[in-house]
Amino acid sequence: MIASHEEGRLKPTDELFQSAKSIWDAGLEHPFVTGLADGSLDVEKFKQWVLQDYLYLKEFARIFAWAVAKADNLEAMRWYAKVLDLTLNTEMSLHRSYAERFGITAAQLEGQAMWPTTRAYTDFLLRVSADGDMLDLLAALLPCAWGYVYIARHLADGEAHTDERYADWIAQYASDEFREAADWLENELNRLAVGVTTEKMTRLTELFVLSSRYEWQFWEMCWTGEEWRP
Repeated sequence: MIASHEEGRLKPTDELFQSAKSIWDAGLEHPFVTGLADGSLDVEKFKQWVLQDYLYLKEFARIFAWAVAKADNLEAMRWYAKVLDLTLNTEMSLHRSYAERFGITAAQLEGQAMWPTTRAYTDFLLRVSADGDMLDLLAALLPCAWGYVYIARHLADGEAHTDERYADWIAQYASDEFREAADWLENELNRLAVGVTTEKMTRLTELFVLSSRYEWQFWEMCWTGEEWRP
């Protein structure tokens, strides 16, 4: 007999959050993130983030294209398409404006090679999106969509700093628009997870934790730099 996920427990997204909370807390304490918070982040390190996250977002957007195709109703299709638009236009526009602000040319933005962590993370996300079901897809993408809002909201609640370049980053990801998108994705996972088996919940937790680890590793990559060897 297949065990069912017990009723009366935390919402699935609450369970997923608890499973990765130590990783998310480590992200809040990462020097890249604390540098965003107090304005002390080396500009060169932030430029590394702009370049690599721009490449990441190109692949991340494809996940929502998969989601539109796999959605079980028209309303869900509309929402995934809305988040796809948010990623391709609002978020990538932010990156292009940052590139211009920090002297990164359009050619550099488009021609930058993916570093190992960026490649590994995006390949993992796209594989899950292609091979898994909608719950797998949501569990894998939420640490990015939800995690950035989580970090930005924490930073927005802290002491203000004078570096407007990083303040703009915090304001963007702490905005109601990004919070609304993250909330909808959480609710969608909870809707689809009603009555899932314990085995399935274990699988979702594995995906969520792995993506959360990649999120931390992305900060680390932008902080320390990476290269392919040889």
